[in-house]
Amino acid sequence: MNQRVLHHVSGRLSLRPPQAESLAKLMQALDAAPEMLGHERDMTAILSTLKAQFVTLEDFEREFPSLCFALATGVGKTRLMGAFVAYLHLAHGINNFFVLAPNLTIYNKLIADFTPNTPKYVFKGIGEFAQQSPEIITGDNYEQRGGTLGLLSPVTINIFNISKVNSEVRGGKEPRIKRLREVLGDSYFDYLANLPDLVLLMDESHRYRAQAGMRAINELGPLFGLELTATPFVESNRGPVPFKNVVMDYPLARALEDGFVKEPAVVTQRNFTASAHTPDELEKIKLEDGVRLHESTKAELLTYARENRVNVVKPFMLVIARDTTHATQLKALIESDAFYAGRYAQKVIQVDSSRTGAEEEVMVTRLLAVESVDEPTEIVIHVNMLKEGWDVTNLYTIVPLRAANARTLIEQSIGRGLRLPYGKRTGVAEVDRLNIVAHDKFQEIIDEANRGDSPIHLQQVILDAPGSDDQKVSVQVVSGVMARLGLAGVADDALVVAGDVGATPAVFAPVFNTVAERQAARMVLDVIGSYETRRDLVPVAGALRDAGIQAQIRAEVAERLKPLQGNLLAGAGEGESAPDLSAVVAKTTEMLIQQSIDIPRIAVVPTGEVTTGFHPFQLAALPNFQPGQREIVGQELRGNTQFTLSGGSGLRERRLADYLVKKLVDYDDIDYFTQADLLYDLAEQCITHYEAQNYAESELHEILNTYGGELARLIHAEMMAHFWEAATGYEVQVSRGFTALRPCNYTVAAGQGVHHFRETVSEPGRIKQMLFGGFARCLYPLQKFDSDTERRFAVIVERDALKWFKPAKGQFQMYYKLGAEQPEYIPDFVAETDTTIFMAETKARSELNTPEVRAKGAAAARWCKHASDHAAQVGGKPWKYLLIPHDEVVESKRLMDFSRFEVADVQDRHILTT
Repeated sequence: MNQRVLHHVSGRLSLRPPQAESLAKLMQALDAAPEMLGHERDMTAILSTLKAQFVTLEDFEREFPSLCFALATGVGKTRLMGAFVAYLHLAHGINNFFVLAPNLTIYNKLIADFTPNTPKYVFKGIGEFAQQSPEIITGDNYEQRGGTLGLLSPVTINIFNISKVNSEVRGGKEPRIKRLREVLGDSYFDYLANLPDLVLLMDESHRYRAQAGMRAINELGPLFGLELTATPFVESNRGPVPFKNVVMDYPLARALEDGFVKEPAVVTQRNFTASAHTPDELEKIKLEDGVRLHESTKAELLTYARENRVNVVKPFMLVIARDTTHATQLKALIESDAFYAGRYAQKVIQVDSSRTGAEEEVMVTRLLAVESVDEPTEIVIHVNMLKEGWDVTNLYTIVPLRAANARTLIEQSIGRGLRLPYGKRTGVAEVDRLNIVAHDKFQEIIDEANRGDSPIHLQQVILDAPGSDDQKVSVQVVSGVMARLGLAGVADDALVVAGDVGATPAVFAPVFNTVAERQAARMVLDVIGSYETRRDLVPVAGALRDAGIQAQIRAEVAERLKPLQGNLLAGAGEGESAPDLSAVVAKTTEMLIQQSIDIPRIAVVPTGEVTTGFHPFQLAALPNFQPGQREIVGQELRGNTQFTLSGGSGLRERRLADYLVKKLVDYDDIDYFTQADLLYDLAEQCITHYEAQNYAESELHEILNTYGGELARLIHAEMMAHFWEAATGYEVQVSRGFTALRPCNYTVAAGQGVHHFRETVSEPGRIKQMLFGGFARCLYPLQKFDSDTERRFAVIVERDALKWFKPAKGQFQMYYKLGAEQPEYIPDFVAETDTTIFMAETKARSELNTPEVRAKGAAAARWCKHASDHAAQVGGKPWKYLLIPHDEVVESKRLMDFSRFEVADVQDRHILTT
């Protein structure tokens, strides 16, 4: 039961592996010590039990069981809190939760993230909360909600800032939460403390280790506490003191290695000597170079968005000031005419404790909206207010202007900018990188990052006992035709051929048992392969039953067998005679027809003359590049890879437009002779953009010389959206009416047996290492699944389809366009019913509208349309492409229920028909 709920919550919330592992550890703790769910318990016994489960657990450090989950910034602690709440409610019936925030910023963020219909709603996908979401009680509305508690929803989540709980007010009075509320007959604090099922969740839990915070939390007396932090230690005069209650540790080094966060890099100027400049000069140089990096990153993000047709990300720069006075001075400087001619006026916000009341609310509102493309802020100046909980994905440049040692700069600075805007690495270094401008600390930070105990490199690895999945083997699975004809053993051992994987017991007897029959059957399959291209004779596999075709195959097989008959009979067993060739041909072709699905080979080719070009268009927003020839050099802290932002080629062009046109014609898909007018038009548009900013001609030469390559790449990406191709006509060519099933090649854990496909997988994260069997209608004896969703869908098609399989690479030879590339698309499933052949893909709901999934859907829908047209001509079944959200795949549904997820091709466009 609990395992099923765990998989349900992990799948619906699309948890990342470290989040899913954390949730599994919570289940492990409660399964091992169920007495945690009651108030009458022996704390010593519970601790002893859990210490046996978690080698890092030494003590709860509170008066109630409390477990710490230490996850690096950017991995997703708030989403994990939502998973904890959903799991505890669904698996254990817990209805009351108390979420603690350490400051106003995190408090407001948590309220937003737990509120339905907000961008980062933590329960998105949990069907049980779709109709009746949890009731949210906050430190601002609890006094008005007392009389209705529990009426709006069975689940109540209280979100409070710690100051609401432990602070005293003027005159020595109790905090308001501890005062009597007549409607409750008690104070709200006491009401919470008396709840029988209160669970405490502590965000940034290292902030609640001070004496007052510990006392207030202990007075609350929850069933147990769940702590989340990226820094599982408290500072003391003797250095950091690590937590003793950590059960999950996923540090920054592992997050970097696994690609869940940006790569941090430190930046300076080439051959820069900090001591040669006054402090004010150094400060301004760092700010100017920060802006140069910021504008370059803005261009890279814009280019990436246009090339990949994803949402544009607006980056911003964070400046860390010494104090509020310094922050005010910096804001005045950056918005003045002396700093890039005032181009950042009205684009700067100052975030510090000098703002109170209404000003503070406006400040926090702008800060929380800084990710929006429509919000004008490009530079944020702060003083020590953003150490934790500032959940943004578009911070790309940090300029620290506060004195600090290298380790502090690394630990405190990078934490704010590590989150990835697209949820995963893109492979584009500039889009995946966080830049720290530190001219005066460059070498110190490099040296610190390369220390053995650096948070960038330090990883904690706890080895389990040696397991069977430590070694991998390569496995080839042949089609069911081969296995049922008894031919698998000719080339392979039994059903699979590698390592100690084992095999599913056969539920059928091989059609042929003698060596001679098997040799003949293999020859029949070889001959049938040559008929795939003879569509005039065999438009579909069923045509192989024709008596004339059978006779032709028999004659050709007999001819091929003549040179082998002597050796064949010599190797036959006692009493064996030459095979009945007519029977072998008939049985082999019938088995092939039964154990295959007609998959045509389709190509769309232009006919006549083909011409290409680009439609004229107006350029969209361009980056605000600045003149300046200083060369900036940066170095990634983890891999030590260096990169530069150079000052250009040094060659001065006669015409400004030539800087761009010469770069544009370097692209293979741009022909200067046919596109010259458009290229110069686009170049002039770009020049006009910078002329409007009142740059002198010499400065325009500097900008275009320095950033011409980046501007050309940006323009080229935008040109691709206006690309056209014209041909006299297009022809759909079907070169084969059916194709043989290719062998599937898998890499799996050595020494594992084959799992039955109906078997619930206890560790879904390891499903890619497993092989599954036990099928009756699958066209392969064994299959491999990339997710538990795929395994569940296999259960459905095994029940409802006539036959099905997971295609191997190259089976369809279907390609889709993604940017400048055309990768092969391999769908998840093909399933045939009485009336239809379905090509199906199961996908996380959050990924359905990504450019890659949409491009695959367009290619597959178009292929299915052409395959259906061909089938209509030869009496076959129509094809339909299904794109199915992962949370819809439940065994109570029939295969036909998924027809509403058909993606149809309409005049070269694909639409989801739901």
